[in-house]
Amino acid sequence: MPPSPGSQPAGKPTAARPPFAERKYRAVTAFQRRLNAVTRRLPAQTLLETTGRVSGLPRRTPVGGRRVGDSFWLVSEFGERSQYIRNIRVDPRVRVRLRGRWYTGTAHVLPDDDPIARLRRLPHRS
Repeated sequence: MPPSPGSQPAGKPTAARPPFAERKYRAVTAFQRRLNAVTRRLPAQTLLETTGRVSGLPRRTPVGGRRVGDSFWLVSEFGERSQYIRNIRVDPRVRVRLRGRWYTGTAHVLPDDDPIARLRRLPHRS
């Protein structure tokens, strides 16, 4: 089936995603895949566990974020392109490992939230 008018082939930069940003995304995600395999095993690493949207298997991702009261806040480095965000959109039930202890909860994606302002408001220690 031919691509629809105005669509870009997969992996091609668009006006919204210049070539440098696309290369950076690919390089960072390739590096993180390898690094995450190691850091997931560290007991002090904060992990987010989602359910794979296709496989249905648990997917654990090292994340940075802060606990505020009974909530855990994080900002996705690549926004909607992050695989864990895509998984949360399909199944918002998650677990978070903080200081070696697992907590269950429901994730909420806030697409209109300002990530820079959010990071400034989070406490420096969780």
